[in-house]
Amino acid sequence: MNRPLIGISTYLEASVRWGSWDLPAALLPAGYARLVREAGGLAVMLPPDSPDLAASVVARLDAVVVAGGPDVDPARYGADRDARTGPPAPERDGWEAALIGAALESGTPLLGICRGMQLLNVAFGGTLTQHLDGHRGPDGATGVFGTHTVTPVAGTRYASAVSGECSVPTYHHQAVDRIGPGLVACAHAADGTVEAVEAPGPEWVLGVQWHPEMGDDARVMRALVAAAGLREPVAEPAP
Repeated sequence: MNRPLIGISTYLEASVRWGSWDLPAALLPAGYARLVREAGGLAVMLPPDSPDLAASVVARLDAVVVAGGPDVDPARYGADRDARTGPPAPERDGWEAALIGAALESGTPLLGICRGMQLLNVAFGGTLTQHLDGHRGPDGATGVFGTHTVTPVAGTRYASAVSGECSVPTYHHQAVDRIGPGLVACAHAADGTVEAVEAPGPEWVLGVQWHPEMGDDARVMRALVAAAGLREPVAEPAP
């Protein structure tokens, strides 16, 4: 049986050491591809490109994953920049917003992870909390993932993919504030933080605030891959 092709957006780094060279690079933590593979899919990396090409790219995929990464530019949701918000990443913001739009337009299954969930909410007209404490690793140590429990909302797509509360790997300092029209919360942390959002209806659209690629729970990715396997092919837009 053919494995569904799952496109994953990538990190864009201005300077990465490659032997004797110091070059820009599009990178992706290996956990994303591993999780897709374990869930039964084939992973392909989607480095930032012209937003005009997003629809053609998505037409060749069975599902899209918008990966974690830098903070979304507050200008995208009409907010002033908090001093604790990271520097803007306009290439990623523009490319991933276009991928989200193309996936929604074509009905392609879509999963947002951490930053990906936040950008999904912004794409639906929602806003973000630019800083909150307690959702990083011990003492907020840089690069150290923590864990906390998330509780699904009964009757949601997320709740159908998991069974009850679960502990998830987490590392973020921003979160959903106002949920965008057309999305609903489908999981929460104990402190009330929205941990997952989805679009009700037949199209498979889900965002999770945590990092499933940093753990061994593939249930959310398996649900995405299953939805991707049922998707009808979409014609590539005319040039």
